[in-house]
Amino acid sequence: MLYLVSTPIGNLADISLRALETLRRADMVASEDTRHTGRLLSHYEIDARQISYHEHNKARAAERIAELLRQGKDVALVTDAGTPGISDPAFTVMRQALDQGSQVSMIPGATAFVMALVLSGLPVHSFTFRGFTPRKQTARRKFYAQDVASPYTLIYYESRYRLIASLEDALAIFGDRRAAVANDLTKMYEHVWRGTLSELIETLQEVKILGEFVIVIEGQT
Repeated sequence: MLYLVSTPIGNLADISLRALETLRRADMVASEDTRHTGRLLSHYEIDARQISYHEHNKARAAERIAELLRQGKDVALVTDAGTPGISDPAFTVMRQALDQGSQVSMIPGATAFVMALVLSGLPVHSFTFRGFTPRKQTARRKFYAQDVASPYTLIYYESRYRLIASLEDALAIFGDRRAAVANDLTKMYEHVWRGTLSELIETLQEVKILGEFVIVIEGQT
């Protein structure tokens, strides 16, 4: 069985008993970053063998994990934080496991974009999660432009290095819509800023930009 195991997005207490049990009894833990996962395993005194899968070795790692599954082994797959398969290489591993007929299950848990959506104060009944925005401005504006006519609340992941530029591009494409920016969710300095895009840009220009960010923008009304 391949188990997709959700892990904390910041606060180590945000892990389920079932996730801990699965990590303890798995024959192998497949980790996006073995050092990062190692700290989680050490915190909960779990002695587990790890193999690495990440963006640069995902095809090779997927085959190795598929071979373990063919041998009848149980593999617990974790991402750096949150739910495997959400904006990370876990999809490649899962797809190969499914294609060869292996069983796949999931231990649910934290996902940053869901928490950001709920805390945004924007409509939650219908939404579109778009993942990370492109690095370059031209590509990013085209990316945003695809969603201009969407009536659904829009959610994006963004790097701290591009946060202000990304918000400025969003303002240029969407106009001055209501939005929210969530930072370091579940961590000590968790914060959510709410307002129009122009207000958020003005506010965040005075803030030291650190940590992980989720941008939530209202849909077309």
